[in-house]
Amino acid sequence: MPQFTRRQFIGAATAGSAALMTGCSMFRAAAPPKKPLIGVQLYSVRYVFANDVPGTLAGIKNIGYDAVEFAGYATYANNAAGLRKILDDNGLIACGTHMPGGLQGVTPENFDKTVEFNQILGNQKLIVASLANTATADDWARNADTFSAIAEKLKPHHMRIGYHNHVAEFKPIAGPGSPMPEDIFFGKASPDVFVELDIGHCAHAGADPVAALKKYAGRVLSVHVKDWVPATGGDIIGEGIVKWPEVLDACDHHGGAVQWYIVEEESGKFPILTGIEKDFQNLQQLFATHKFPPA
Repeated sequence: MPQFTRRQFIGAATAGSAALMTGCSMFRAAAPPKKPLIGVQLYSVRYVFANDVPGTLAGIKNIGYDAVEFAGYATYANNAAGLRKILDDNGLIACGTHMPGGLQGVTPENFDKTVEFNQILGNQKLIVASLANTATADDWARNADTFSAIAEKLKPHHMRIGYHNHVAEFKPIAGPGSPMPEDIFFGKASPDVFVELDIGHCAHAGADPVAALKKYAGRVLSVHVKDWVPATGGDIIGEGIVKWPEVLDACDHHGGAVQWYIVEEESGKFPILTGIEKDFQNLQQLFATHKFPPA
């Protein structure tokens, strides 16, 4: 066994200490996995939310959600400060809003009001979930230019605009072999226009959500987490045709920028908060078996 001189021993000890200080030691703890952020789209609870905003938001927090994505503001449409207080009181944040009236919210006459309202809410993501004038490829290209201009206008406010698909965006616009509206739109729009991919609608259209996540990697900031059950029209997570392990893997390793998993239960088959609670539980079970990358 080799003998160390005093000087060699001190040098080795110093080097070892430096390695530990810089985190280069072989004993360094592994980084914890990324914690998924889970929100809920309030369209899921539209009937109860309209009549009881504070009670609905309290119930959502009690289930375990981190955030809400708005789809209208009920009686608080002119009271952003009051709505923000309810969010704060329940430890919830706003992870997006589907703007009432779609692009009307960011027309020149409404732009400043919309920005101010959402700044008070603490929301940075303005999302359009439906568009008029989408019959042709040219229509989709023109809409893309409109979104690009709005995205640029939002930059000084540290806000972004995105588009949320339904089924039609993943159907060929002029029959078999023609491009899909989703590809026409995002192929023309500025990269600053983000993708909110609705997993259930994508699957319902017969498209592959995993392929979409890979195609728009780095641009998908949020995904709507719902399933598609062809026989019943149901959309509870884990009960339909979506291959969730592959979807979650694509969100982590190909989506890149995915920030939020947003539950949407829009079938109307469940009373009060029952549907979104079932979704939350099923999603947590999926997360429990999924290997998330380090934070």
